[in-house]
Amino acid sequence: MRISAPARVLARATAVLALTLSMAAGTTGLLSGTEAHALPVTDGTFAFSGDEGDYISGGQSYSYSTASQDRLNISADTAGNGVHLNLDGAHGDWWSLDLTAPSGQTLAPGTYTGATRYPFNGSAEPGLSLSGNGRGCNTLTGEFTITDVELGPQGYVKKLDASFVQHCEGFTPAARGEVHIDNPAPPAELDLGLAVALDGTASTLNGKATVHGTVSCNKPVRVDVAGDVTQVKNRKIIRGSFSTSVSCTPGTAAAWTATAVPTGDVPFQRGDVEVEGRATATDPDYDQPVSVSETVAVHLKRA
Repeated sequence: MRISAPARVLARATAVLALTLSMAAGTTGLLSGTEAHALPVTDGTFAFSGDEGDYISGGQSYSYSTASQDRLNISADTAGNGVHLNLDGAHGDWWSLDLTAPSGQTLAPGTYTGATRYPFNGSAEPGLSLSGNGRGCNTLTGEFTITDVELGPQGYVKKLDASFVQHCEGFTPAARGEVHIDNPAPPAELDLGLAVALDGTASTLNGKATVHGTVSCNKPVRVDVAGDVTQVKNRKIIRGSFSTSVSCTPGTAAAWTATAVPTGDVPFQRGDVEVEGRATATDPDYDQPVSVSETVAVHLKRA
């Protein structure tokens, strides 16, 4: 719930530029794979207030919680270096908070002093950034304390209790806040299995090779199966690619069949081929692709 609304203040152009650059840098981090997909918080609160003269808070107090229909999303860096919170308030507010340990360190309980603006903090400095509602710092100093943190796979944040103090542009006024996250145990990661059958067919009609097999999973997913078939006959290399997709249900092996078209004018023939198969699906809980591969020798019969 929002305790007090911010005064309508004309945002300074420099602060807006700083916020834009910060968001752009965050996007780059997501694309590079250093930051995992943010997941909704089940049970959490986020609150902060500021001294008179603090630009980010406008000297006001804010309080949000999942119980009040405020939406919190959080993720951790894939290496566990930091956490990143995004808030969409029920009344239209939007804020983000970044807390990171110095480069190469895993975020752990303790007080991190000498923090500077994330993601432009130096490798030896902790990173901190509170921004939102059109306001951001060009430079900042501050510190934060991690009382408790528990991370799961793929950037999942199970628990976070933290407090922070942030000074914009080196000024004395500060924004001070706390965040408390208590999520359930992380879901299991998607586990895929791929099997390529040891038999297939070579069509005498069109020269295509048909291969088949099964996929298995521990979550309901759509699985893309693709690969390559390679055969050597009379000193000639015959190649072709195949692809298909099947629905996979936990506890049941899903059968797949696919056909490879030879790339040249030499057809696939009866005999042994090498099949390189790949199965790929997106983990529905972590929104991350998962792949598994298998390479086997397959005997083609005439069809």
